[in-house]
Amino acid sequence: MQSPFPGMDPYLEALSIFPDFHDGFIAYLREAIQPRLPEPYYAALGRRAWVEVSERFIGPDVSVITSKPKFPDTLGAVVTLTVSEPIVVHVPHDEQTETFVEIYTGRGQDRRLVTAIEVLSPSNKQPGEKGRDLYLRKQAELLDSQCHLVEIDLLRGGTHTTAVPEDRLRRKVPVFTYHVCSHHFDRFEDFLIYPIHLPDPLPTISIPLLPGDGEVSVSLQEVFERTYAAGPYHREVDYAETVPLPEMTPEQAQWVGERVGR
Repeated sequence: MQSPFPGMDPYLEALSIFPDFHDGFIAYLREAIQPRLPEPYYAALGRRAWVEVSERFIGPDVSVITSKPKFPDTLGAVVTLTVSEPIVVHVPHDEQTETFVEIYTGRGQDRRLVTAIEVLSPSNKQPGEKGRDLYLRKQAELLDSQCHLVEIDLLRGGTHTTAVPEDRLRRKVPVFTYHVCSHHFDRFEDFLIYPIHLPDPLPTISIPLLPGDGEVSVSLQEVFERTYAAGPYHREVDYAETVPLPEMTPEQAQWVGERVGR
C-alpha cells in the first residue's frame, strides 16, 4: 500500500503515530545505506533513553490512617490526637527511547564514529522536555567533534532544532515545510540544506564519509515508501475524516484535501 502523498505524509506527524514511523524510517534508512558503504565502513543503530513525566492520567492516591494514638493529660484524662496525613500526588514517569543511525569505520580499538544521522522526534522539538535537552547536548558535542552530523526534520510543528541557525536558514530559504541539515566536520562553517516542500518527493541526500573517501547517496523517498508499505498507516489513518495537525496554511490544507478526496 502506498501513501496518497508524493513525499512526506503529514498525517504521520500525529503524536500517536510518529514514534512508530520514526523507528521504522530509521531501520530502513540503515538498510538503504548499508550496501552502499565501502569497506571498512558500516551503519549501526544507536539508542538514546531517558525518563519523562507521563501523559497518562492516574487518579489521586490518598492514604488515610484510621488509628488514633491516645495520651493521658496531666489530670489523668485521655486525649486523642488526630494524625495529619499528607495527600500523595502520584506523578508517573515513562521511559522514552529514540533510535538513530551511526556510521563507523574500523573494528575494535580502531573503531571510529564518522557520521551520525538523526531523524528528529516531537520531543526533540519541544522546549523544556528532557528529550530536547539530551538531543541538543549531543548535537553540540558532535558539532565540536571530528564527526559529521546529518539531521532529518520531517515535522512541521515544534521549535527549530537542527544545527543551522534558523535566521540564516530563512534568509536563504524563506519557505519550506521540512528539511535536511548536513554538517561536515571538515567544512565547519557550512551547513548543507535540503529544503522540502509538502508536495515534493523527499530528496536523495549525500551521506559524508571521511575526507578523501567521498560520500554515499540515499533516497529518502525510497526509505519513506518502504517504511509506509511495511507499517500500519494505511489502516491506522482516517484520511477521509481526520485533519492533519499542526494546522496548515489554506493552500496546504486545500492540496491535502484534494489528495485524500475530501
